[in-house]
Order: sequence, then structure tokens, then C-alpha cells
Amino acid sequence: MVFSSLAFIFRFLPVFLILYFITPERHRNLTLFGGSLIFYALGEPVYLILIVLSILINHHLGLCIARCPRRPKKRTFYFVLAMIYNFGMLLVFKYTDFFIENINTVIELINRRAGTGLPIIPLLHLALPLGISFYTFQIASYIIDIYRGSQKPERSIVTLGTYLCMFPQLIAGPIVIYSDLSAQLKTRHVSLEDFEDGLKTFALGLGSKVLLANRIYLLWNEIQVTGFDSISTPLAWIGAFAFSFQIFFDFYGYSLMAVGLGKMLGFTIPENFRFPYAASSVSDFWRRWHITLGTWFRNYIYIPLGGNRNGKMRTIRNLFLVWALTGLWHGASWNFILWGLLFFVLIALEKLFLGRVFHKCRFLGHLYIIFLIPVTWIIFSITDLSYLWTYLTRLFPFLNGSSMWVFGRQDYINALQTFGPLFVLCILFSTPLPAKLYRNHKKNPLVILALLGIFWLSIYYLVISTNNPFLYFRF
Repeated sequence: MVFSSLAFIFRFLPVFLILYFITPERHRNLTLFGGSLIFYALGEPVYLILIVLSILINHHLGLCIARCPRRPKKRTFYFVLAMIYNFGMLLVFKYTDFFIENINTVIELINRRAGTGLPIIPLLHLALPLGISFYTFQIASYIIDIYRGSQKPERSIVTLGTYLCMFPQLIAGPIVIYSDLSAQLKTRHVSLEDFEDGLKTFALGLGSKVLLANRIYLLWNEIQVTGFDSISTPLAWIGAFAFSFQIFFDFYGYSLMAVGLGKMLGFTIPENFRFPYAASSVSDFWRRWHITLGTWFRNYIYIPLGGNRNGKMRTIRNLFLVWALTGLWHGASWNFILWGLLFFVLIALEKLFLGRVFHKCRFLGHLYIIFLIPVTWIIFSITDLSYLWTYLTRLFPFLNGSSMWVFGRQDYINALQTFGPLFVLCILFSTPLPAKLYRNHKKNPLVILALLGIFWLSIYYLVISTNNPFLYFRF
């Protein structure tokens, strides 16, 4: 079940909110925990057991770590056991077939060259459990903080389960650290103003997803159906920008809806985006895009490795490891690893010298981001490396020694005529201006009417459309 679905908006959410608010405040965690398990089961009933086991096992191991503060070997044993379980589940379900495919490639090469008959390993074809990448990182941070001594273990299994399963951010984040929510899990109060703000934020997120992401997706889908080898260079660039806006408004819309739902329930969920396409460098872009994921990697991988404290070579090494893992976290495919390593190279170059250039000339940095980021999203989007190469040769015809694709077709004119107004809206709403106007005037009756219009127009498009998935559900 997704937030931008009629079943969620008109069935699950109203029933849940009624039950939540008639429940006494001291028992609302139980209602939220139970409702979140039902929410997850409606979308992924087979793997509900995995998230329940994660709660039970990590609750027990967290307590075990805390019970032996003066026995470091035993503490480390419980900690390692928890990490093996948490990341082991992620590895099994998300990466097993990826590893098998690569082993089979090596076996096929050996068989071809040596004339041997080594057997091919069959793929397991395990379905990816919804949200496993997100809730694994959340529960791992909880265990790590207990081991470090910066967080006391949660003794109530219902409270820990509420933290991990809270449906506003269960499936696709934001990735919330336990210490950020621990006080709110103990006591919270929802005022009428908070609830109203939550509804407004939810409506903005719904509009971002349905009216912008879903609509601009139609262009990207047309290009995929047409075939990458049949498009002109201008259309290839238009498609790259279209996918850039799709993935931004898709994930930004989900995050806004998560924040809005959290506020309606009395929680402050951290923001996940801060106008990333207004960045002036790649480093700045990643301080604005998927903020909670970047924070997780910084706090639990980069800084423990030494960060930038031990010279440039160590810093480069640490960046390499972080970005290789960031790419792999997003998906079990070589294109995601290439995508992560590309960002490693770009950020390393900025740390060495490019950052100083962009700091002196921010306009040049903005221009750099505007044309670079869409290329990185193409690498992110196309999992088949041969198709990816084809698309890159359409973006950059010189890669295959050709220039015919620059002027050979007029397909981009039709695309601009059809989607031009939508591109203008996407550009506008990816800047800070609309958000600033909303913050300053959100109680204005005209703004409230506009939000009502956004909500009901979104509902109209949900009724008549067929495509409505969230891109980050597959990660």
C-alpha cells in the first residue's frame, strides 16, 4: 500500500486515525504499532515475519549489550551477532542473486577458456521485502548507539516496535535515528494546529508525487518504449531532465507525506530534502538530497573510518568505501555501483581542487549541477549496461564517433510541445521560492483553497491513471 493510493487515503488512514485518537495517550504506541504491522501486511504479508523478528531479536540483543558494560568481549559478541543478523538478512534477500550472477559469469568464462564443465549456480529469485534497506539501517543505528554507550536500550518491545514499524516512514524512510524519536515515543501531544499542518504537508507531498512525478514520468516512459537507439540527442537530454524531476518529486513527495503523517500523529520526522537542484557543487547536492541517508553514512561509516582527519589519502579511501556502499545500498546491480563510484570521483575532485573553483564562482557550480546530475540519474535508472551505453551515446554522440543524432530527428519538438508547461512547473517547484511563499502565507485562506485544489486534483489523477509506484520502494 502506498500513500498516494485511494485505498490508503480513504480507507486505511481515516480508520487508523479514528482508532488512534480514541486510544488514551499512554496506549497510543500500541495502536500505532499494531496499525503499522497491518499497513505492512497489506503490502507485503509474506515478509511481515522478518520485521517482527527484527524487533524481537534486536530488542533482546540491545538489552544483552547493555547488561554487560564491564565485559567488553561479551558486549562485542552480542554486537557482532546483531550486525550479522541485521545485515545478513539484507544481504540474503537483496544481494544473493547479484552475487550468484557474477559467480556464474566467472564460471562461464572458465568453462569457455578451459573447456571445463563447471555447473552454473541456480538463482534463488527471492522477492525483495518492502522497506528492508530502510528499516535495517534504522535498527542497526539503534544497536550501534547502544554499543557506543550513547543510547540506553528500550525495555518496552512495543515502544521499539513502534519506532521501527511506524508506517509514515516504514517503507521508504526518512531513516530516523532512535535518539531523535525516543522522547516523542514516551510522550507526545497532538494539537489541532499540528494536525492541520500535517494535513497541509501531506497534501503538498501528494501533489508533488501525483501531479509532478507521475506526469513527467509519462515522457520518460515514452522514451523507453520508443527505444534508446531511436531518439535524438536533444530528446535524450530532455529525457534525462524528465527522469531527474521524476525521481526528485517522487521521493520528495513521499518524504513530505511521511513528515505530514508524522505531524498528524504527534511526531517530528526530520526533513529529507532541501532543494538539492539548487546546489552549487556535488558535495552541496548530497547535503540536500536524501539527507537522512547521507547522515547515516557519515555518522556510522565515514567518521568511524577516520573521516577527513588523517590526511588526503585516508580521506579519499574513506570516501571510496562510503560511496561504493552507498551505490550498493541502492540496488544489487553494477549500474548502482558505477553511480556511487562516479559520485566518489566527483566529490574527491571537489575536495582536491574543484570545490575552491565553485566556491569562488557559484554560478559555474549551479551550471555544473544542472547538467551533471541528470547524467548521473541516467546511470542510476538504467540497470542494463548495454542499454546504458546506448543512452550515453545519445547524450554524447562523440562517444561512438557520430554526430548524426544531434540533428537527425525532430522528436524533441513534440516532447517540448507536450511537456513544456510541466517542465516549467517542475523547475519552479524544485527551487526554494514556492516553499518560502508557503511558509509565509500558509494560513492565508487562498493558500488553503489552493491546497484543497491540489488534493482533489491529485485524487482525480489517481482515479484515471494506472501508474503510481514509488521509485524508492525497489531499493
